[in-house]
This record gives sequence, C-alpha cells and structure tokens, in this order.
Amino acid sequence: MEKNIIGREAEKRTLEQILNSPNAEFLAIYGRRRVGKTHLIREFFEGKGLFFELTGQKDAGLKTQLQNCYRSIQEIFKPQLPLKIPESWKDAFYILTKLMESQPEKEKKIVFFDELPWLSSRRSGLLQALDYEWNHKWSKLNNCVLITCGSAASWVIDNLINAKGGLHNRITQIIKLRPLSLSESDQYLRSRGIRLKKHQLLDLYMVMGGIPHYLNLVEKRKSSVQITNELCFQEAGYLYSEFPRLFKSRFDQAEVHDRIIREIVKKRNGISRNDLLQATGIKTGGTFRKRLNELKESGFIGEYVPYGKRKKTFFVKVIDEYTLFYLHWIEPIKNQMAIGYNPNYWLNAFKAPKYQSWSGYAFEAICMKHIAQILACLKLDGLSIEIGSWRYIPPVKSKEKGAQVDLLIDRTDNCINLCEIKYSNKIYSITKDYAKNLANKITVFSEKSKTKKQIFLTMITTMGIKKNIWSEDLVSSEILLADLFKNLR
Repeated sequence: MEKNIIGREAEKRTLEQILNSPNAEFLAIYGRRRVGKTHLIREFFEGKGLFFELTGQKDAGLKTQLQNCYRSIQEIFKPQLPLKIPESWKDAFYILTKLMESQPEKEKKIVFFDELPWLSSRRSGLLQALDYEWNHKWSKLNNCVLITCGSAASWVIDNLINAKGGLHNRITQIIKLRPLSLSESDQYLRSRGIRLKKHQLLDLYMVMGGIPHYLNLVEKRKSSVQITNELCFQEAGYLYSEFPRLFKSRFDQAEVHDRIIREIVKKRNGISRNDLLQATGIKTGGTFRKRLNELKESGFIGEYVPYGKRKKTFFVKVIDEYTLFYLHWIEPIKNQMAIGYNPNYWLNAFKAPKYQSWSGYAFEAICMKHIAQILACLKLDGLSIEIGSWRYIPPVKSKEKGAQVDLLIDRTDNCINLCEIKYSNKIYSITKDYAKNLANKITVFSEKSKTKKQIFLTMITTMGIKKNIWSEDLVSSEILLADLFKNLR
C-alpha cells in the first residue's frame, strides 16, 4: 500500500496520473540496483486492479523464462481451462491478452515486467513480441497499464525509451528512480523505529547512500560506527562483499566497468574523458562511450563541465556512496586479509586522520546531491543559475598560488556564490591561516575567471562555524547539515 512508500512524492504523482488516465499507459522505470523500483510499483498498485507480475531470471534460457511466465499466468488468472506452456513470447503474450480481455472491462489491468533485460535474452524475440502486442492489442485497452523495469539502465534507455524500431515513441511515462535523500532516509529509518541524530545519519549515508535495501539492514540502538563495522568490516556483513555483486549482476562486461570506475575513483576532483581513456587503455569509440553511459545511467558516476570550460570538456566522478566507501576502505582491508584478526576495525579506523580527509570528500559529494536544499536555504531557488566547480593549477615553477572551489553557484543577478564545504564533528573555527587561504581563493578566482560579478563566500558545514573576526569579515552566508535535511517535495 502507498503508506509503505517512504518519500517518492514526485514518483507517486506520476503513478497517480497513470492510474487515473483514461488511456492505456506504458511506463519505463529504471535506476540503480537496490534502489527500490520493484517495491515502489508493487506497493503503489496493490489492490488497484488486476496485477500481473513477471520477473526475469538472470542467465536463464528462453524455455525457463517462458515456464516462469506460465506459472505467473496460472497464479494470477487461475484459468478454468488448462493452458499449454507457451513456446515463444508471442504465444505467451497472446495468452495474456486473451485472459486480460476476459476480465471486467472497467478493471485496471496492470502488467509488470520486472528485470526486463533478463527476460529479453538474445534471439528470444521478446522485444518484437512486446512491440506487436502493445501496438495491436494492449494500447487499445483503455484500462491497461504496461510497466517495464530494469536495473541495467542503459538497456532500458536504448531498447525502450530511445527505441528505433516498433517501440519508438511508445513509452508514455518515464521514471528514473534515484536513491533517497537525507530527509527521505531519515523518514525511512523512523518508519522502522530507528531515530538517529542528523550527524549519525550523515555518517551512515556516506557509507551506503540513500539505498533503501541497505538502510533496511540498519539495526536499532546502534551507532553509525557500530553499524558500519558490522555491515562492512565483518565477513558476514552484507556490504563486505556487495560491490562485486553490483557489477556482475548488471553488466555483461563487468570487468571493463570495474576497470573504468577504479580509475575514476583515483581522482578526487574528477577525470576528463581523454585522461580516462589513456588511464584505462580502452580504445576510443562506441564501446567506451557505451560502458561510460551504462555506469552513468545506473547511478555510479556523474558527468560535469568545470566552470569556465567548454561544454565538450566533460569530466566524470564517482557519485555512488557505497562504491566510494568500498574502494577506499573495505577492499584495502580485505586485501590485507586482516578482518578476522581485527573484528572491531572501524571502531578505531574512523578516528584516524585518513578518515577526516575522506569524510570531507564524501560530504562534498553529498552536498552536490542536495543542491536543491542549498539553493532553497540561500533563497536562490527562483533564480536561473549554473552549478559547477572550479580550480586553478599554476604552471610548473610558477610563484602563483593555486585555488579550488568545491561548489560554485553562478547567478543571473550578477552574483556568484563560492561555497566552501567542511565536514566536522564540532563547530568549525576559521583560523587566521585558513582565512588567508579563503581570501586567496576569492582573489585567484576573480583574477583567473575575469568575472565582474559580485562574489559571496558561503560556508557549508555540518555543525556551523564559530563567530570570530575572520568569519565576520569573509563569510556572507552559512548552511548547516540540518538545512540539507529539509524536505522540498
């Protein structure tokens, strides 16, 4: 039922439109594995009509998939006359159509194909059969809702959303399901009776992101450090070995995706496509672009253009929190084979300087995912803006000072916010030396970007900044962790 769906307000509005539509609807939903696609569809449509669901079985042959389809038809429709197991998808869909037509005319008929990429193996003929049945039968049933779902996001986009054959322009609604926000993650845990302080939840979010399946593993009455230690640094922990499963279950050439993402994660500030090609040794062309797009659409990486660069100068960064955490923390300790000898590894590791450095990077990535909350806090959500990052690296042997801007907000009212992002377990204090660093950052940006716009310095911190002469002189606005938790939907 809908009450079991946490957050997802925009998605629920789309599903409501589909449900109330007087015409047949064809929805394609995709997103990262474990993000909650199946849960959303099942919970929303429960009790709202005849609901037929068929889930693809990974690496299964055509015969097995058709047998599964036959069993699902038997369970849902309970036909009085015996049915033969279909020998093709065309036969299966013909049977499904006849049974749908035998149901009350006013009743909604919801057909849900989960993990469609697994159902549509090579030479299975599924897409051709689906094309025929939708165009000639299901699209003419006003109460029919066809839903296709897949975690192999690029497959859904290429074969359904951007299809060039018979399914071209047949999709009526699209949902790209993203991880839960900080606010939604808090709601999710509270629905399970778990109430964590915002900083505790942030520390968990930096490990697992807003993935409902991972949040469901969180236990009551434990700190974020204890939870992370048990899930990530014990051999029985679910997230200890989740990373290889993510890739092998989604991608046909998982070793290529693995190589690409490992090179990207080495560059904290992102890496250009050309540098990535050189680092991976993959030949340029369609294959590289396809693999990169698969990672992007599946939610593992994001693309951006640094401020002041040409639109073709794309950089890529890893944006999936668990992937970042696994490659920085879990895998190195696994490779040392030290887990069994140190079952409380994370209870000590999170106190080390390495954690402070990494947490700053992770918090910065989370801020980039909560831009809407940042703009709302700055009262800029009504302005047309450009979001980016910026850095200047002086030439070798130059006496110039470099500078880096974590987040830049270029506004149409002739102003720019340079945002400095700082993770801390306490109120952050701007010292004299750090104040010089900030002042230099503003000066270098002004000179090198040649901007004539008014520059404002915004501090984004977890606990706030201590008021002193340096903060009063430099900081124009301040954003706290609590602001990132605001629910804007």
